[in-house]
Amino acid sequence: MKNKIRLGVNIDHVATVRNARGEVYPSPLKAALLAEKSGADSVTIHLREDRRHINDNDLKTIIRKLKVPLNLEIAATKEMLNISIKHKPPFVCIVPEKRKEITTEGGLNLNFNTSFIKKIINKLKKNKSRVSLFIEPNIKDLKKAKQLNADCVEIHTGKICNLINKGNNYKNELNKIKLAVSFGNEIGLEVHAGHGLTFKSAKILSKIQGIQEFNIGHFLIGESIFVGLPKTIKNFKRVISK
Repeated sequence: MKNKIRLGVNIDHVATVRNARGEVYPSPLKAALLAEKSGADSVTIHLREDRRHINDNDLKTIIRKLKVPLNLEIAATKEMLNISIKHKPPFVCIVPEKRKEITTEGGLNLNFNTSFIKKIINKLKKNKSRVSLFIEPNIKDLKKAKQLNADCVEIHTGKICNLINKGNNYKNELNKIKLAVSFGNEIGLEVHAGHGLTFKSAKILSKIQGIQEFNIGHFLIGESIFVGLPKTIKNFKRVISK
């Protein structure tokens, strides 16, 4: 029997649209509550250093009103650690962040600033947050994530999604992810997946035994322009449960 895969809905790009005109709409809070009502198992927001989409007020209002867990994505910085300690999000995912990137471009380099990442993880866990690390699908990073005392890893699926979108051969990348998921489960890490997922790539990856959570944002928000957020979320739930 297949395990139920949880769906985390990333609403960052609702804030992107709002910020494009410097308006107060569309409301990320409204999107978060609608996602919850439509069956999202959690809601993800990424509070970036430059606040290019989600801002501090969004975090404050969403965490206060949301009933499903909020998954806060943060860079490994003192500022973000302090914000997370203050707001106590149920879930925190530590992600790499470069000032000029359009979106997150790969997994964390766990060999850089290792002692600080470990310190962040321990402080967040003491603060009762479940901590995840956004990593590439390789055994070395999974071992390191376990050593650092992370609860979970989120496998960066950007590469396989690009290959699927372009109609290229993705078998090697799929095998890498399968091995990573299997090894992660073996060593006691909860394994999630995210980045670039569409209906097609989510369906392919949902066949892998051992992935417990998908975090999906850009495509999901884009699709909801045409059919609405509730229907898009329900469609994704159906795709990943088959």
